[in-house]
Amino acid sequence: MEQNGQGHIPQAVEVEKAILGLVITNNDLINIVLEKVHASYFYDPKNRIIFETMRSLNESNTPVDYMTIKEDLDKKGGIEAYGGESYLFNLLGPSFYAANIETYIQIIKEKAILRNLLGFGNEVISNVFEGKLEAEEIIGRASENLFSMSDFDDETGLTKLSGIVKDTYSHLLDLSSNPDALTGITTGYRALDNKLSGFQNSDLVLLAARPSVGKTALGVNLAVNAAKAGKKVGIFSLEMSKRQITQRIIAMLAQINLSDIIAGNLSEDDWGILFAKMDDVQKLDIYVDDTASISLTELRAKAKRKSQEEGLDMIMIDYLQLMTTDTGRIENRQQEISTISRGLKALAKELNIPILALSQLSRKTEERSDKKPMLSDLRESGAIEQDADVVMMLYREDYYDQETENQNDIEVIIAKHRNGPTGSVHLFFRKEFTLFHDYEIGQDDGH
Repeated sequence: MEQNGQGHIPQAVEVEKAILGLVITNNDLINIVLEKVHASYFYDPKNRIIFETMRSLNESNTPVDYMTIKEDLDKKGGIEAYGGESYLFNLLGPSFYAANIETYIQIIKEKAILRNLLGFGNEVISNVFEGKLEAEEIIGRASENLFSMSDFDDETGLTKLSGIVKDTYSHLLDLSSNPDALTGITTGYRALDNKLSGFQNSDLVLLAARPSVGKTALGVNLAVNAAKAGKKVGIFSLEMSKRQITQRIIAMLAQINLSDIIAGNLSEDDWGILFAKMDDVQKLDIYVDDTASISLTELRAKAKRKSQEEGLDMIMIDYLQLMTTDTGRIENRQQEISTISRGLKALAKELNIPILALSQLSRKTEERSDKKPMLSDLRESGAIEQDADVVMMLYREDYYDQETENQNDIEVIIAKHRNGPTGSVHLFFRKEFTLFHDYEIGQDDGH
């Protein structure tokens, strides 16, 4: 195919030849090229085969030169099938300059990304005409592909330790001059911040509990507290609508009974408080997506787009078990959940932000005399426990014993903390507002 209906397919075959020729005549360039060039960057199949031959020779510690390449191509079925001896010999032309190798590489990368964009457009058109996928799934896949293309030149490579030490010392000096400062995003709770030092960038944080214990309430509190500290927070709510999430935030900040807000059963005083708090609610840098059963691909694409367009400091997902994957190769639900947890950890690292994922606990807690949850209670646990940097589990004694003296006391069990201590902290849960306090503050309020 030579044309796309508007012009020629993007390619730079002569530049591809220049790169190959320079490697043959300047063997020191082989590692530079292998680090920064992929076989897919070559438009001409002959050039692609020669590049792959170079890579194969290098991996086997064989010198890469005219004769070794010719010999290897002959073994693959005759050099004539790959352009002939004259084609290989012409790669040694004197018009290629080693000093320009980086420029040559950039040119074929640019052409490759343009070809990918062309293929991307054709794939979208094909999916639309075939009619096998829903529009939302086509958009999700398209967004994922499009934003993955924007990373084609994101190659940091190995960094010498001496280049990292200066930045590390600077970070340590900042910490020592502010001993009480958090290294991550505040949770809004002193006891929890003391344990975690806040939510750390690139961490996958799991918040797990049985239904109705309060994990969504705490998750929303944590998101709001981060936003109140000036952070941009994305909430992916797979179970509740945008309006329901907003109602909870209003109830928390205005301290008006959530059930009254939902029913619209508000007194004149309540309305006054609501109007007074409306500006505070609107100032929060929170973005809510309520796509039910959102796929990992779609969530990743939306998060990356928001990060690139406006910035994103933290993500909260409610909840992990309601997510799906797009691939059809998943054998069972546990494997699918493992794929999702690995994907979320990779996304946290890629965006360099904490991701707070809520999770269900299995019924095993109900079958024990001691109802406090353990790591093994994670539903479809497997890789979830392995991928998470922090696992927090909620326990409420008044959930199991309504006559207990420990009303409104919720224990946050830090069952796993990859880079710090485990243990428990206690928060005071004001259920009517779905609001959490540090335990001492809740008691001081007389509730």
